[in-house]
Amino acid sequence: MKIKLSKKNKGSEKKATSSEALSDKSKFAIVESYKSARSNIMFSLSAEDQKVFAVTSYSKGEGKSTVSANLAISFSKMERRVLLIDCDLRRPNVHNIFKLENNIGLSNVIGKMAEFDDAVQRNVLPCLDILPSGTIPPNPSELVCSPRFEKLMARLQEEYDYIIFDTPPIGVVADALLLKDMIAGFVVVLRERSTTHGDIQNLLDSVKLADSKILGFVKVGCTGSNKRSGRYYYYQYY
Repeated sequence: MKIKLSKKNKGSEKKATSSEALSDKSKFAIVESYKSARSNIMFSLSAEDQKVFAVTSYSKGEGKSTVSANLAISFSKMERRVLLIDCDLRRPNVHNIFKLENNIGLSNVIGKMAEFDDAVQRNVLPCLDILPSGTIPPNPSELVCSPRFEKLMARLQEEYDYIIFDTPPIGVVADALLLKDMIAGFVVVLRERSTTHGDIQNLLDSVKLADSKILGFVKVGCTGSNKRSGRYYYYQYY
């Protein structure tokens, strides 16, 4: 099952994501496509009896932060409490997409330099809170798998209906896989003419080795099969 999600323009990821966050001005077809992807993910989460999932990719620059942001927006449209956490402590992007005022966030909370209530940006959109990545730390992997982060997540799952992680690319660092015990699984972003079959196989092997699961794929940069040219997102169950 493939679902057209959104057009993708060329250029840097920062510029692209800033212009592609869902809004009242977004095209109807794009909004509806994200709703379809949302529904598919919700079915996957219900099967796992979980409400936390991560969005990742194999390589950087494949659009995972754009997809993370728009899925978070789409989930919040159901009037459920949604928290988007930027877990890419090496290369934060969520902060730029939503043009947040400061970047005090996850690393500061786990590193005991700030409290969650001081770091989280509440109601960035109705029903959507965002926890930025925070100050870039020297030990991101250690922070992600720390007992303090696990304790924080236990608290947040009681406060929010859905929690979405924007994680680093699995082919670059292993940080995303360290979250395996906190999530139902991964939504993987693939890019046409960039992500190779070898990349996909390596990602699948890594996720399997970590004893985690793939919930589905979002393929970006696809050229439509009809005569109309354009680049799109697709969502596909795994």
